[in-house]
Amino acid sequence: MADLLRTFIAVEIPSEVRQRASQLIDRLRVTPAKVKWVAPKHMHWTLKFLGSVDIREIPKICNAVAQAVEPLAPFDIEACGAGAFPEAARPRTVWVGTGEGSDQMIELHDAIEHELAKLGYRSESRKYRPHLTIGRVRQSPEGIEELGELVRQNADFASGLSTVYEVVIYSSDLGRDGPTYELLGHAELKGH
Repeated sequence: MADLLRTFIAVEIPSEVRQRASQLIDRLRVTPAKVKWVAPKHMHWTLKFLGSVDIREIPKICNAVAQAVEPLAPFDIEACGAGAFPEAARPRTVWVGTGEGSDQMIELHDAIEHELAKLGYRSESRKYRPHLTIGRVRQSPEGIEELGELVRQNADFASGLSTVYEVVIYSSDLGRDGPTYELLGHAELKGH
């Protein structure tokens, strides 16, 4: 029986952006909605969630990600605007969106997805929308409308600019106190 690792590919965010996203959470958590807010240390731009992966596949995945991102140039990404999936009126996932750098983040995602498809990983059917997940709504109708209204009121929230110069591959172990991430690899953007 092979060891399986819950694996995802992401871009780290600097502490200033984490702090600002935490300030947004503080504004939103005043509603009675039951939301599992993301701890600042666990915030990142998720590029692709691979699910349970055979541990022996990890080197191939790291290699594919490195090949995908190497030709791309580092870029600035702006974290801004509060929003929710599927929509603010019915929030299930609360997030901070992107301003400047959104197109480059989509290009980064698409390049990784293209390389991983060669290893047999399915492409997402939905169009990739870069976002920073800050909360997941529990099944609770109470406070949902208030939360949606607060999300709309913070649509112009600004979390700051950071530079994307590498992509990280993590495993995620879900424990009672939340997830524990372990770095499996990283790949630099080396283009000009």
